[in-house]
Amino acid sequence: MKGEADMNLATSYLGLALRHPVVAAASPLSASVDGILRLADAGAAAVVMASVYEEQIVAQELAEAALWSAGQDSHAEMGAYFTPQTQTRVLDGRLNTLRRAAERAGVPVIASLNGCTDEGWLDFARQMEQAGASAIELNFSHIPTDITQSAQAVEAEYADVVRRVCAGVDIPVSVKMPSTFTAPGHVVRSLLDQGAAGVVLFSRFYGPGLDIAVLEPDERLRLSTPGELNLALMWLSLLSARLEGSFAAGCGVWSAADVVRCLLAGASVVTTASALLEKGPGHIGALVTGLRAWMHAQGHESLADFQGRCAARGTPEEARAFVRREYYRLMTLPVERVTGA
Repeated sequence: MKGEADMNLATSYLGLALRHPVVAAASPLSASVDGILRLADAGAAAVVMASVYEEQIVAQELAEAALWSAGQDSHAEMGAYFTPQTQTRVLDGRLNTLRRAAERAGVPVIASLNGCTDEGWLDFARQMEQAGASAIELNFSHIPTDITQSAQAVEAEYADVVRRVCAGVDIPVSVKMPSTFTAPGHVVRSLLDQGAAGVVLFSRFYGPGLDIAVLEPDERLRLSTPGELNLALMWLSLLSARLEGSFAAGCGVWSAADVVRCLLAGASVVTTASALLEKGPGHIGALVTGLRAWMHAQGHESLADFQGRCAARGTPEEARAFVRREYYRLMTLPVERVTGA
């Protein structure tokens, strides 16, 4: 058996050849060139750049337009100070960050886009491609606040955005999707049919809490927990062997054991952000080292030896029976198993 240093951890994600399956997810750590380079230097196989939000870009453009208009009307010489060429735009800065990081990181840099209009999704995706992104991750966070909008209509909106973006760019597109769909498996299949190269299961819902002292939204950002990984594991195991596409685990990956679990369920990669925010970019090395140690202990020489081993491969009826059986088993555990006593 080969030594730990000889383990082959290579994997493929969205058609990108990666050294290993640990990817740095979009977070404040990947918002700058220096941050992206730190993550790459720490060993990330790829880095997802912090999301570009359409609202932020539009707000900046509107503010500049107002300033430009006011400047021209107030003084004849103001145009020399506020020209279209010298205006600072949010998108220009983000694209410049992406361009410089893609040139220097030495690993694929995946652009993350959080849009809200048809034009925004496609226009920004094209500009990200031109700036050197290896792939684009569409980060959906739509909350259907219109109570007359059906689930089918929401799903159709997602599918339409993915179809437009995939048709408009030549680089791979993935979808980081929420877990709140009635039938996530059907939605994933639809998104892959529209051209997506893969999906990330799942994005987190960062809804504000409520501060009862001041009766205002509590906007503190809370990190994920390892327990949040279980839902992604279930859907990874149910879908990865049934659908053609790359699957990534996207919420709750904190330990090397979590990485192993995701790979056993059929993930191509894991993406992690909360663990890196708390422990620092160097935690990437601990995840990779732990994965390599587990593989060595189990006698595996490559990811292919065990990747997807726990993925469901039976009929839908067999999968349904398995999920129901596990649910029943957990809900009928004796009290000492529930409390840990």
